[in-house]
Amino acid sequence: MKILTLNIPDSLDVDNRDLAMLVSTRLYEEGKLSLGQAAEVAGLTKRTFAELLGSYGVSIFNFPATDLSRDVDNA
Repeated sequence: MKILTLNIPDSLDVDNRDLAMLVSTRLYEEGKLSLGQAAEVAGLTKRTFAELLGSYGVSIFNFPATDLSRDVDNA
């Protein structure tokens, strides 16, 4: 796993855990990380990460609505 060092202004009131969640939720939302990978980046269990996704405005259902329509049609 890569290690990233960021310089964040002192005036920005955000802690390391919140930054890790912001990055991991965004990468999960973009489909670049699986739920498990994103949870690992955030330093959380998959269950805890999944439970927190909504508070970051990210759906746990990480696929396009067209996929859901296709699944319904094929059911």
